Amino acid sequence: MAGASAAAPNNLPVALTTFVGREREMEEAGRLLAEARLLTLAGAGGCGKSRLALKVAELAAGAFPDGVWVVELAGLSNPALVPQAVATTLEVLEQPGRPLGETLAGRLRSKRLLLVLDNCEHLLGACADLTEALLRSAAGVRVLATSREALRLPGETVWRVPSLAMPDLSGSLAAKDLAGYEAVRLFVERAASARPDFALTAANAAAVAQICTRLDGMPLAIELAAARVRALTPQQIAGRLGDRFRLLVGGSRKPARHRTLRAAMDWSYELLTDRERTLLARLSVFRGGWALEAAEAVCAGEGIAGADVLEILTSLVDKSLVVVDARGADARYRLLETTWEYARECLSRAPECAAAQARHRDWCLRLALAADAHLRGPGQTSWLSRLAVERDNLRAALTWSRTEPGGAAVELRLATALRWFWIVRGHWSEGRMWLEGAVSRAGGMRVPELPRALECLAYLAERQGDDEHSVAFAERCLAVSTALHDRYGVADALLRLAFTALNRQDYDRATRLVEQSLALYREVGATKDVALALSTLGTVARHRGDVSGALAAYDEALGIATRAGDQTRVAYVTWALAAVASQQGDHDRAATLHTRALILSREIEYRMIAAACLEGLADVAVSRGRLARAARLLGAAAAHREALGLRMLPADCAAHEARIASLRAAWGSGRCDRAVAAGRAMTLEQAAANALEPALPDPRVRGRGLRGAAGARATLTAREREVAELVAQGLTNRDIAGRLMVAERTAEGHVQSILNKLGFTSRAQIAAWAVARGMHTVPAE
Repeated sequence: MAGASAAAPNNLPVALTTFVGREREMEEAGRLLAEARLLTLAGAGGCGKSRLALKVAELAAGAFPDGVWVVELAGLSNPALVPQAVATTLEVLEQPGRPLGETLAGRLRSKRLLLVLDNCEHLLGACADLTEALLRSAAGVRVLATSREALRLPGETVWRVPSLAMPDLSGSLAAKDLAGYEAVRLFVERAASARPDFALTAANAAAVAQICTRLDGMPLAIELAAARVRALTPQQIAGRLGDRFRLLVGGSRKPARHRTLRAAMDWSYELLTDRERTLLARLSVFRGGWALEAAEAVCAGEGIAGADVLEILTSLVDKSLVVVDARGADARYRLLETTWEYARECLSRAPECAAAQARHRDWCLRLALAADAHLRGPGQTSWLSRLAVERDNLRAALTWSRTEPGGAAVELRLATALRWFWIVRGHWSEGRMWLEGAVSRAGGMRVPELPRALECLAYLAERQGDDEHSVAFAERCLAVSTALHDRYGVADALLRLAFTALNRQDYDRATRLVEQSLALYREVGATKDVALALSTLGTVARHRGDVSGALAAYDEALGIATRAGDQTRVAYVTWALAAVASQQGDHDRAATLHTRALILSREIEYRMIAAACLEGLADVAVSRGRLARAARLLGAAAAHREALGLRMLPADCAAHEARIASLRAAWGSGRCDRAVAAGRAMTLEQAAANALEPALPDPRVRGRGLRGAAGARATLTAREREVAELVAQGLTNRDIAGRLMVAERTAEGHVQSILNKLGFTSRAQIAAWAVARGMHTVPAE
């Protein structure tokens, strides 16, 4: 390389392709190399270790007057020849009767040079022995090694090479936004080399983003995929990634281990012990990651005791085949998608495949049943969060149960145990899909889970406006519960039928059915469901204009729910009390109650109530003359209600249309429609921040014990203020990392620093703080 040649003697190869991105990594690795005499760049095969090491070595060449020397070890299979490979590179001749290692140490004793040992993983012991000998005898020598695992020497600094920055598929997929991500830039540059007319466009941007993300931002895989544009469009490449090992095959000029994606994985796999191979295969039953306890429960079996899982798992982490995330209180592990595909193939060929799947399914069932016992009590927030983290595992378990012979009963138990998770978190269509499938495959089984599943299906169908199926599910629930002498199930069915009557504005029938349900709940001692029935009774009374009856029912329901620690019911009833206050024209009380309900619903991610609170706070904004805010909140509420598939009650629907009409008349249709559109584009977090902004500390107030309220802006660095503005725009940590061209963990660190400095606990508060200070603009009031 020209830059290195001018600085010092070297054998650095001339790059044939451009080096894309990695600015932060080059800076960090260069800093570490200046501080440590042995720096190992570790990472999975194809993550770009070698290319990064060469670039770092080139940039550091000026510090080594005796040169920068690269020793390529991938083609070497005999550990005894490692000293010979280094000696050949440095042009050091063997001396008769003297070990070559000693000769090397003697020749380098007075030198100041950088030795780059590339691809050490299959020769670890020999590389470690020679490196230690050279570093002990030659103070001016530094070693930069690349390996899939550390050399494990005293004083070694191990730096794991991250994936290239890649887009979040849930964020913006516009070509102009994607162009800033390193993974996308690499794909586009290599694709243009393969087909000169290739460019990132609106038509192919989403497919390119999908390719880069599904390939985990791994440079080798992305380059192999980009080469396929000679014959395939990005959309076709993305569609074929399910068979990536056949698709991603490169040219013959690459090193053998990098000619195909499979060759890169084979290289790593062949270096594993039998137990490591077994555990890697078993880990492929997990989707979306796992905790240690889960691996111990699921992966222990023939050849591996539960007590041995940690040791073997740690070895797989060391060998860059398992990724560990230790940011929370408990470490979480995952396989990169390509590693998962490879491990999955290995498991599918093993006789134990079905047994491993069954252990995973049973672990998911135990988790779901444990959560179900807490999802309506004091621990519901943490249990909801835990189920959210394991959502992909739960889906995998349900999917496997569908195909397992005799798995219908377990599938029904698992799906039913998750019903409150789906309801609260707003996964209504997904929950309905799993439950309908489970109920269908259950056939004529009369098991305790069946009435629960049918009741949930009746609820979900009613919420989505499907009264026909809701009634059918409720009536079947009633019949099955009656046959099983299940009074609780009967009460559930009656309550579901009451909701259908309420939707049809048959308030007398609705009241009668709720009262029957309430009586049964009281008889069986279902305290939390008593609160549910009472709140429903209050809603019927509210819609028929019986304010005093509504308030009495709501107050009793709120007391029961509060004592039971059922935050979902507390949030609902608090919102309902706010709705009554609005009907009575008491907007100050409505504001207080809506704010309380919104904060609570955001804590537990109760999306239905969060959307309802936005609409309620829009009414408050109208009463205070803040028409732009009202329009934005109405737009946001409508968008998130639609995303849920939530049907409004007839009276509520009429009220919503009246609000929009009055805003258009008072403020002008054009301005109103633009503000509504702006609200529809908001994330729920952004909309909540906009709605709650007046309730946060006034930035003009100083010194009232509000941590961070006084002079908070001055305490943030320029970069933190930039991050705060991006948070206010609704960007995720991954989006922020891509926008600023930093690692995702760096973006996460900035966000946490902002939270700590301002004394906040949520991104919504950061967003509101930024908006209040003009750091992120919204349409004028």
